[in-house]
Amino acid sequence: MQHTDHISGIKINIEAVDITIGDDVRNTIHKVITRLSRFYDRIEWADIYLEDKKEKSTKQKQVSIRLGIPGKDPFASEYGDDFPALLTDVEDKLQKQLERR
Repeated sequence: MQHTDHISGIKINIEAVDITIGDDVRNTIHKVITRLSRFYDRIEWADIYLEDKKEKSTKQKQVSIRLGIPGKDPFASEYGDDFPALLTDVEDKLQKQLERR
């Protein structure tokens, strides 16, 4: 599933591999990007990659986010069992990278 949104001038590309994400996950993505944009106002786009590897017994889900900003693009990824929690963890990692700019 691929989906594109726009929030506050930021193009959000969501790619969910072999899964359909619910409104709760989509809303969490919007909140994460909105918080990051308040923290760093030069974000042009965000690529969000979601995958659920059902064949694994633990840490089945993966979330990766790359932000398009001037200069080197920040990127963070995390594995676990809950998409909303993983999105929050990735948000924290990206915020730390943006703080160093």
